[in-house]
Amino acid sequence: MIVEERIYRIRTGRMGRYLQLVREEGLEIQRPILGQLVGYFTTEIGPLSHVTHLWAYADFEDRTRRRQQLADDPRWQAFLPKLSETIEQAENRILLPTDFSPLR
Repeated sequence: MIVEERIYRIRTGRMGRYLQLVREEGLEIQRPILGQLVGYFTTEIGPLSHVTHLWAYADFEDRTRRRQQLADDPRWQAFLPKLSETIEQAENRILLPTDFSPLR
């Protein structure tokens, strides 16, 4: 298993809109395609206006296939410009669980 960590810095004053878009439209498109959502998180201490979401995949090939399927989905293509207006910067990491990780 791998976990994809996606970190977005949201434009000042746009956090409410970002979360509304994800809640009301985005997850409906993402969940059936991407599979196992570990969680969406916002920051309270440290760098503000950040959202982190984690998705678990069987392996890198599973992740690649699912991300491509999402990118090809016409609903996602129509949704992405709205979401992109709220995002200032994006980071992405692939996390590998340790042998004692509960998500192994």
